[in-house]
Amino acid sequence: IEICLSLSSTVNKHKPWIETSYHGVITENMDTVLLDPPLVALDKDAPVPYAGAICAFKIYGQDAPFEAVVLNRTSGEGVLRASSPVDCESQKEYTFIIQAYDCGAGPSGADWKKSHKAVVHIQVDDVNEFCPVFREPLYKASVTEGKIYDSILQVEAWDQDCSPQYSQICNYEIATAGTPFAIDRNGNIRNTERLSYDKQQSYQIMVTAFDCGQKRAKEDVAVHIDVKPVCKPGWQGWNKRVDYEPGTGSRQLFPKMHIETCGGPLSSVKAMLELQTNHIGKGCDRETYSEKSLQKLCGAASGSTDLLPAPGPSTNWTASLLTDSSRDSDLIYRFDGHQAANVPDHVVPQNLTDQFTIATWMKHGPSPGLRAEKETLLCNSDKTEMNRHHYSLYVHNCRLVFLLRRDFTQVDTFRPAEFHWKLEQICDKEWHYYVINTEFPAVTLFVDGVTYEPYLVTDDWPIHTAKIVTQLTVGACWQGTPRFTQYFHGSLSGLTIRPGHIETQKVISCLQACKEGLDINSLESLAKDIKFHFNPAQSVLVVEGEDLDSINTAMSKVSYINSRQFPTPGLRRLHITTSVQCFGEDTCLSIPDIKSVVMVLPPSEPRITIAGSNRLVRPVNDLRGPLGVAPFKELHITSTVMKGDTHRQGVMEVMHNLDYCDVLVIGEELNPERECLEIHHSALLGKHLDATNSTSGISIYGVDSMAHYEQALRQVRYRNWRPAPLSERKFRLTCSELNGRYTSNEFNLEVSVLHHSAPVEHVNHMAAQPQYMRPVHRPLMIHTLNSHMAGAAPPAATVVIVVCIAALVLIVVIGVYRIHATHQEGSREDEEDWDNSALNITVNPMEAHDEEVKEEEREEEEEEDEEQVGGMTSAESDNSDADEEDGEEEKEGMKERKQKEKLEGGNSSITY
Repeated sequence: IEICLSLSSTVNKHKPWIETSYHGVITENMDTVLLDPPLVALDKDAPVPYAGAICAFKIYGQDAPFEAVVLNRTSGEGVLRASSPVDCESQKEYTFIIQAYDCGAGPSGADWKKSHKAVVHIQVDDVNEFCPVFREPLYKASVTEGKIYDSILQVEAWDQDCSPQYSQICNYEIATAGTPFAIDRNGNIRNTERLSYDKQQSYQIMVTAFDCGQKRAKEDVAVHIDVKPVCKPGWQGWNKRVDYEPGTGSRQLFPKMHIETCGGPLSSVKAMLELQTNHIGKGCDRETYSEKSLQKLCGAASGSTDLLPAPGPSTNWTASLLTDSSRDSDLIYRFDGHQAANVPDHVVPQNLTDQFTIATWMKHGPSPGLRAEKETLLCNSDKTEMNRHHYSLYVHNCRLVFLLRRDFTQVDTFRPAEFHWKLEQICDKEWHYYVINTEFPAVTLFVDGVTYEPYLVTDDWPIHTAKIVTQLTVGACWQGTPRFTQYFHGSLSGLTIRPGHIETQKVISCLQACKEGLDINSLESLAKDIKFHFNPAQSVLVVEGEDLDSINTAMSKVSYINSRQFPTPGLRRLHITTSVQCFGEDTCLSIPDIKSVVMVLPPSEPRITIAGSNRLVRPVNDLRGPLGVAPFKELHITSTVMKGDTHRQGVMEVMHNLDYCDVLVIGEELNPERECLEIHHSALLGKHLDATNSTSGISIYGVDSMAHYEQALRQVRYRNWRPAPLSERKFRLTCSELNGRYTSNEFNLEVSVLHHSAPVEHVNHMAAQPQYMRPVHRPLMIHTLNSHMAGAAPPAATVVIVVCIAALVLIVVIGVYRIHATHQEGSREDEEDWDNSALNITVNPMEAHDEEVKEEEREEEEEEDEEQVGGMTSAESDNSDADEEDGEEEKEGMKERKQKEKLEGGNSSITY
């Protein structure tokens, strides 16, 4: 072993030799490296085999993507190649270590030797792969007319290539021909001639870029240049139209708004913003629920009488009046001097005391003609014979007058009788909310929540007591002639009288409150020197300050807000007036007014859906019971809206209020002598709901949640204490949101009555048993028929056979018994008594069953035909039962009438 080792060391005496450093160049995305000097390894052991040959080059470096390959072992030549693609944009240079290895002392490669370590530096040459790209998708600038600019703005492009030659932008060009602009190599755009605002107010030019390899930008960039007139003081950075999406809360109107003073020194700025909404509804976006519902929402006392309700079966006196249908769900009546209505006597409050309230919305302009006539809103006068006005509310020469003539009491003296108010609002052709609180002898007027005392009060004698009934009218005054006079010209809405109570300031403010207006975001961020003031309706905002930056900040935070879930769509005009004061002067600059609009976009309309079982089959005894049946017990109310743009839309369930649900009787109206629809008072407790009913149906109304309406409707009961002639009753249910602006589907429900023979005393009770089995087994039989075997013999036939056999046995038994009794007693009177008592009772079910068998056979044939077409549910088949006996119905009807009288006597105070 020692001899072999010494021989091998003698053979391979020297290490390979290479240069100490190498410099290489490789073009990106290529694999050959050009080295300087070339890669050659020498070994002094040559020409000794193996020892003088070069077997490998090894590279040491962190993630160097290169490999060295021996081309000739004898000469030691090698080459450096990229083992994977190199990218100049990822890494421009590489440095690593290389060593050469000889082939050792023999074929086995033992005792190889390696050279010293050499450093290799590789530089990656760039290829012009990328086009220049502009840093901005669009450039904007503005210039003042008549000036030559060295640079209006600078555009800038960049290139992803790694080398200075290909990554640098060497040139910019304007691609649009015939423009008065030029661009230099640095991207600065200047105008080549003086621009005129009157000639052209804006320019759009396209600019391109070239890198130093003359590669052009893939996409040119647009440059917008606006020409401004010579500096004029005014607001800048505001939009002529601002879109408002419903449900987004507060929306800033002019976030980039600022005032241009053209360098003038200012001491203070005062701006007034006015939101004009007089063309919407009753002067702005208010809730459009019915007057009673709004009063309940605002916490007003109950007991008010609505003198201008929506026309209906029980409120037909407003049917002849003109309504303003252009308004969004607001119930508005327009009087043109020819319309008036007599309020029915049963509606007129008869118990006006020293305390009462009259309230109305009114829109009125100056009276036509030189000598204006009195225009009556409300008048209570003698119906016949005389022409005395007991109380009235009218407009005369843009004055509002309230007349209150008291009846004679113990004291016959002058009393306050006429109360006059002179206000601009009465004739400004705008909507205002008027409330007259009477605490006799004091009368107070509220207009839009602000208190006004009468400027004139005149006294008069009390009215002599007479047995003449009075007539309450709206829109004119009733003369005893009879005819109307003193017609009203204008619009009214929500005219109510509430006896025995005056309204509070809080409730009045709630009833007339706007749901839209101006707002200021982040009040805490405003400067301390800023002063601002809102009017009560928040339609007018005044902002005042001394510092321009503070004013600009405050104006940029002015917002529009609409708190309605479904606001009225359309535009709202916005008018801004500004006054500026300079040091030592009253006014120094004239700031032009701003006219803009807020466009409220249409809200996503809700789709109100009523769902549930469309047919209800109940035994006749359920209808006769004290509670009757609940037709809508399985009712569900949901509401959905479409959300998203035209490309991606989805359905989303939303929660909102309803304001009424009507259950309408389809077909003949209810007969109060035998049937009724009712809802117990307890079903409405804890809810903002009321209910009224009549022979045409039942109405539940009030602003409340869908869940509360659902609970109330499920407790509506239908009773019929004499349902003998009745086979079915049909009802239609519809619900509304916002006084009919959004309505549900028409949900139709059919209540079918399941008639059967009433229980009778029988000698053999087995004869009566099948009649009680039929209502139980018949639905099961139909279900089996429909789902499995249409041709199988129905179980009902078996039941009929059993009934017939039982009846036959009973007749035989009775006959034997009669013969036996005749022989024993021999008395004809006993035999006649027997004939009259037992025999007739037993024979009648047989006759009824014979008719039922024929009827059921016809029905089963019809059912089989229907099954071939589309099938029939078990609930639908229950209505085909035979009628019960007439005599028994009369007995049951007598019992039900007695029971109903007891129930009505005990529950009259809690049943609507």
